[in-house]
Amino acid sequence: MRFSEYMNDWLYGESGYYTKFIEIGKEGDFYTAVSSSMFFGGSIANRLIKVIDEGYLTPNTLVVEIGAHQGYMLADMVQFVYTLRPELLESLRFGIVEPQYENHLKQAEYFKESFGDVVELEHFKSLQEVDEKEAFVVANEIFDAFSCEIVKDGKMLYMDGQKAYFDTQTPQIEEICKTRGIKSGEIGVGYGLFAGSLAKAFKKYEFVTFDYGDLTRRDDMSLRIYHKHKSYPFFALTDFVTVDKEKIKDTTLGELFKNSDITYDVDFKFLIDEFEANGSKCLMFKTQLAALIEFGITDLLDMLAKNSDEQTYKSELNRAKVLINPTFMGERFKCVIFRKEE
Repeated sequence: MRFSEYMNDWLYGESGYYTKFIEIGKEGDFYTAVSSSMFFGGSIANRLIKVIDEGYLTPNTLVVEIGAHQGYMLADMVQFVYTLRPELLESLRFGIVEPQYENHLKQAEYFKESFGDVVELEHFKSLQEVDEKEAFVVANEIFDAFSCEIVKDGKMLYMDGQKAYFDTQTPQIEEICKTRGIKSGEIGVGYGLFAGSLAKAFKKYEFVTFDYGDLTRRDDMSLRIYHKHKSYPFFALTDFVTVDKEKIKDTTLGELFKNSDITYDVDFKFLIDEFEANGSKCLMFKTQLAALIEFGITDLLDMLAKNSDEQTYKSELNRAKVLINPTFMGERFKCVIFRKEE
């Protein structure tokens, strides 16, 4: 089978990694910006308010998260909207696109515990269910979990069980490699389909998303597996690599299959091109550090310093530093904002 089919089965097939409720953070396989600090969602809420104040979206817009896991980021946004502009909670709607029923239940439960009946959470199983006039859409680390094809020197990767091998490229992948000058690495084959679905779901939107990767391709392999906060290069678990096996002798590809996260660096140039081909405009591309500063994270931290005790402030400041520290998430992660006009 093509590698994209194998990866899709790993993450979303029967008993796939993301079909079960997974822990994120210390008890899980990896950390995210959302699990690091509530000021991640708070900064995005500040961006939402600015977009409404500028008149691009109205106070009645739908605020929707895609790939929400337990719903922490959207809940943090709600909390900061309440703090910064409480009257907006009377008009804004909040929703999550969530295909997994178990996650749906966890999200509903968390919102109920956090806000009671004050905030109603809407659920959509897919973007195909959505038909809205306008929306502020957010997502964190979703594109690195889209199935990809792996190419190298004019061939593409296939899987026979847990055995990997390279063979002839499909016409679609061959054309992408030819037109984009790609020699080696991952190709996110679902980006264009997602961009098209988003454009159909919302007549007008601003889409804010964060992920790791670069605007310029390096033409190398970034595919890797995360399990219990340990990273395994995918090809080190295959017969393609015969050196340094002692470093990964604690596991096999078969043991990690469907029991761990498999991911790769996002080619943001390819992502942007796919969105623009589907009628969206790239409004901004910046490092997570630069984006969160522009969204006002330092102003929010200053507000906390003035309205809380020193211990609380220092604790939250240390958490927020992880988001913007260049040696942690600040430079490695990028933010891109897309807009589609009505």
